[in-house]
Amino acid sequence: MKYDALQTLGVALVVLGGQGAIRQLVDHADSGLLGRLPGGFAAGITVYVVAVATGAIVAGWARGKAKAGERRS
Repeated sequence: MKYDALQTLGVALVVLGGQGAIRQLVDHADSGLLGRLPGGFAAGITVYVVAVATGAIVAGWARGKAKAGERRS
C-alpha cells in the first residue's frame, strides 16, 4: 500500500513525458510545459525522454517492492 503513491508518480511521469515528447516531435514549435526552458527543441525532447525513463524506473521499482511485500505477508 505504501508503494502505491510511487507507482502513481511513475506512471504520471511516463504519461506526461510521453505525451510531451510526441507532441514536440509532431510540432517542433509546441514545447508545452517546457516552453521557458532554454535550449530549444533538443533540450525539451531530452527532458521529456528523461521523464519517461525515470517514470518507468520508479514505477517498476515500486511495483517490485509491492510484489515482494505481498509475498512476505
